[in-house]
Amino acid sequence: MQQAAAGDAGHCRITAGALTLEHEHILVVDDESQITRVLRTSLSSHGYDIRVANDGEAALEIMKDWSPDLVITDLAMPNMEGLELCRRLRAKTQIPIIVLSVRGEEQTKVEALDAGADDYVTKPFDMRELLARVRANLRRTRTEASELGPIEIGDFKIDPGARSVFVKDRAVHLTPKEFDLLAYLARRASKVVTHRALLGAVWGDENTEQVEYLRVFVANLRKKLETSPNSPRYIVTDPWVGYRFEPNDDRLD
Repeated sequence: MQQAAAGDAGHCRITAGALTLEHEHILVVDDESQITRVLRTSLSSHGYDIRVANDGEAALEIMKDWSPDLVITDLAMPNMEGLELCRRLRAKTQIPIIVLSVRGEEQTKVEALDAGADDYVTKPFDMRELLARVRANLRRTRTEASELGPIEIGDFKIDPGARSVFVKDRAVHLTPKEFDLLAYLARRASKVVTHRALLGAVWGDENTEQVEYLRVFVANLRKKLETSPNSPRYIVTDPWVGYRFEPNDDRLD
């Protein structure tokens, strides 16, 4: 296994594999110089344009005149920690955010996802896995959403091109992953979609066991879409199996 960890940077070196043709911009935010050096070297060797910040404040300063396509951030940093950076970014941008942290507890992952992160990788990490996560998040971002037709069903109008959602003509602001999850369910309305299928479609095949991702994002969707989130009518749980989207809320307003 090729792993990256503070004090063992040599294990991050990629010795094989085709270079990417794209030159997407990636902002790496971490106060550990060895980690940033390893990430800069490895990601650059795969064709990505990399800039580095050592905390959240420095990251926001860089983004004033440089627009990354993806952000990789640590959580524990001086001046502005990763969770706050996630919140600040998500308030104004839809770009993918991958958290890269030594803290692997499920509650920490939930907090990061709640703050707006799209993905979570625990240190020490396998560089091949991180590269796969980067490719998966950028690939979904690059997808020509305009090629997918709008969804008008029941109480919902979902436009993948504009990435907009209206429920009973009320605009609803969703994060990128919330939108992707809703759109995937909406295209399969009234059908049960398994946890594994949802995770693979929205987060990639390498995340099909990360059920906590679904718990966080479904809960957030329900808060934004449902009249009574604790008694959901639009996004219904099929216990131990998955979720089902029912586009009509027939309760009286």
